[in-house]
Formats: sequence, C-alpha cells, structure tokens
Amino acid sequence: MRVRWGHRFIDAAVETQEVTMGHLIYGVAPAIDIEDRALEHLRVVIVTKLRRDESFSFNWDNEPDVSGDDAINAPGLHGTVWISKASSLYFSFDSAPTAALNPHWIMALMEEANSNRGLRLVPEPERP
Repeated sequence: MRVRWGHRFIDAAVETQEVTMGHLIYGVAPAIDIEDRALEHLRVVIVTKLRRDESFSFNWDNEPDVSGDDAINAPGLHGTVWISKASSLYFSFDSAPTAALNPHWIMALMEEANSNRGLRLVPEPERP
C-alpha cells in the first residue's frame, strides 16, 4: 500500500485482521431452540418478571445465525434480546410438561435475571 507522507509516497505494510460481523435485529427475530423442560422454567421466570413490570436482557449461546429476518443453518455464537412489558413473546412446546418444575432451578434462573448480566439459561441443579 502506498501512503502519502508530506510531499512523497512511502510503501507501508498493511496488517490485515479478520473482522467478525454480528447482527442487530429490531422487531421479529428467529426463534431460539430451547429444550421443553428448560423453556418451561424460563417461561415461569420471564412471566413473573413481566408481571412485576421488570425489564431485563435475555442472553443465550449457540444462536442460529441470521440473514435479514431469516434464520440460516450456520450457527452464531451469542444472542441477546431486551425483554419488557412491550415485548411480544410466544412460547411453543413440542410436548406437554410431564415432570414437576424444579423450584431450585427457577430460583437460580431468577437470580440470573436479577443480575446485571441478565437472564441466561443455567444448568438444572439437583434437588437436595
């Protein structure tokens, strides 16, 4: 690459760096695949926070990558959405719940939602 330096040109080495691109999606975004049991516990936490008029971020890993408003088969890395009382949410399950909810998991998820990190799915703790 030739760079002008005062009245003369010099050759400069150009350092290339890989640039990764994310997506900011306003409005409708692709669905997030979450196992039914985990989604049932997340639903309890999300609905509880919204009933209390509490907004929060929801973060997840292994998000489907996007192209416009469409999910594509290439996996992304991380995703975040802001959830508030103005959010339109739809929970869809492949099957009806069969096991009782784990109150310890709900408490762990609620602690995440109340933190400055926001809600993130954490592994289900064993019942004592």
